[in-house]
This record gives sequence, C-alpha cells and structure tokens, in this order.
Amino acid sequence: MNTITIWHNPRCSKSREALQILQENNSKIEVVKYLQSNPSKKEIQEILSKLDLSARELMRKKEDIYKELNLKDELDEEKLIEAMVEYPKLIERPVLIKGDKAIIGRPTSKIAEFLS
Repeated sequence: MNTITIWHNPRCSKSREALQILQENNSKIEVVKYLQSNPSKKEIQEILSKLDLSARELMRKKEDIYKELNLKDELDEEKLIEAMVEYPKLIERPVLIKGDKAIIGRPTSKIAEFLS
C-alpha cells in the first residue's frame, strides 16, 4: 500500500474532511502541516508537476496576501512559486500525493477516485 501524503491545514474544514476520508479508508498517511513547515521551492515545483498545474492554479486567490502582493498581475511562474514558499497560506488545500500523482482534494468527492 502506497503512503498518501496530505498537505494539511487543521483549521480548514475541507482538509479535515480529506484526512478523515483517508483514515476511514485505512490509508497509510503522512500528514504534512505545510503552514508550519513551509514547503521548499523544489517541493512546490514537484507538486505542480504531479498535479499538472501552473503555479497560479495551485494558489488561493481569495487570500488577502494574494491581493496585497498584487499576484493577479504577476506572470512569472518562478515569482508565483516563490510567493507560495514565503507565504504557504497561498497554497490551495488539501493536496494529496501518492507516488507520482497528486490532487487537490476539493471537492472531497475527488478523493475516492484518487484512492482507487
């Protein structure tokens, strides 16, 4: 059984739901509290590759820091990744990783398909 890593924010209801789904499926889980252990630039790049998303697609665009940093006008992918390294609150959650695949667990209905 592959370990499933979840980038988890305990204060987020969707993240808590995703963790509960993993536990109910008896998944082998590694919980990463990414707000406390800021992911590195390399880790974010690897996640983006597994998600097959751009940096902007992984960002929470409604966060105040997104607006404060005026990221909606930023076109440089590297600068968007650097913003997520410095402000991990910008990273959409929860992110679930299994081997070379990853998903954003929103809506949580996507998780069942990911687990199969």
